[in-house]
Order: sequence, then structure tokens, then C-alpha cells
Amino acid sequence: MKKLLLIGCLILITACRAQTALPTPEPSFFPTATLPPTPIPASQTPEPTPTLEPTPTPLPRLFTNAFDSSLAGWVILQAGNEAVPNISTENNSLRLQVDSPYTWFYVLYGPFDYDDIYVETEFVNSALSPASAGLICRYDEAGGWLEYNVTTDGTYNVLYGRWLDTGIADYLPVIDGSSREIEQSGELQQIGMTCSGSTLQLYINGNIIRSVDVARYELGAGKAGLTASSYENFPVIVTFDSVTISEP
Repeated sequence: MKKLLLIGCLILITACRAQTALPTPEPSFFPTATLPPTPIPASQTPEPTPTLEPTPTPLPRLFTNAFDSSLAGWVILQAGNEAVPNISTENNSLRLQVDSPYTWFYVLYGPFDYDDIYVETEFVNSALSPASAGLICRYDEAGGWLEYNVTTDGTYNVLYGRWLDTGIADYLPVIDGSSREIEQSGELQQIGMTCSGSTLQLYINGNIIRSVDVARYELGAGKAGLTASSYENFPVIVTFDSVTISEP
């Protein structure tokens, strides 16, 4: 059994760097009316009209390609060390740069928990050495999560992760394998995962490569998202061009 202890910091942020901070709200779409030049007698002075603010757009439950300049709704966790995360959004994509060895980033969609769900992403892993990128489903802080990783050396795995203590995680291997459909470093890769009932279905480039029974982990509804990690070599740069969360 392969077990990794990840000692580091767990950072909850909805905007990773200054350039991805939540933007300043736009001015009201309802400007204050201009008073007429002739004074109005006091007895006829109308009550002041309150300024109306734009109604915030609710965050979607199901979507494709939700990355924008604000990263609204996304929660970023880091494990492995205390290095400052280097994360940004540009051109409707999410760029994760891992500047330290043995570092794990988790990017979870925070507003909703999902039971049966399909998660898909397109990304480019620009690491010059083996490094992983993947998908998360049924993440629960107390109960654990399921993680599907694809590595630039042509291998993949599914892990069951759980927190042992603050900043300390334990991973149990579920399955592993290799596929000729896994692209090399610098190439666009598409992967997907269906979490439905007690079964995971793994996809690469739209093709199902494996079904996995995960009943023994007894995970219920949880959050879905993305992951990227470095091993002994760095930096690792993973750019997620799109993400889909939909019904299975």
C-alpha cells in the first residue's frame, strides 16, 4: 500500500494573487437623477429615491468553462509545504504553477455538493518531468475524497484521500494503470470522470478506459474540482483550459 504524508498548509482562497482578486463592483446601472434648476417648494419635495444596486448573478450548479478573472466560487487548497501558491486566470483558463517539490494543489468548486456527477477538463501539463493533473469528486473534509490523476509519463491512478489532521493527508491507492492516450508534456489532454453510485468511470479523450468499484469507501455527496501536483522536480505548470460539471 502506497501512503504519502503531506505536511503543509491548507489555504482557502477564492482569489489566489492580486491579479485574480475579486474585481471592484461596477457602478450602479441606475444613476441618480439630475435635480431641475428651479427649486421645488418644501411642501412638494419628494422623498429621496434609494440607489438601486445590480442584483448579483447566482453561481451555477452545472456549467462548462466557468473560469473568469475572479475565480468566484472556487476554493484552493495547498498541501506539501508553505510556499506561496502561484495561481492565475488568463484568457478564461486557470494556470497553476508549482514552484516547489512535492506540492499538491486542489481547486474545488465550493458552492455545491454533488452525489452523482460527471467532471471533465481539458488541460496542458507543461512539466519537463513527471507531474500529475486530474479530477476530484465527492470531496468531504471529514470523510475524504476520490482523485483521478493522469501523469506525463503515460500512467494514471485513482486514490482515496483523507485528512488525518490539519495539513496531514493519507492516500490509499484504489487502482493504477497506463494508457497510450495520455499525451506527453506540452500537449492538450482531455480527461473525464463519472462518479455514480458505487462506480467510477474514467475517460481519456472521450473514451472510457476503466470502471472502478468504490463502494468500500462509503463516500456520499461532496465537492468536485481539479488537482495538480509536483514530485521531486519543479517547476510544474498546468493550464486548465476548461472544466465541466454536469449530470452523469
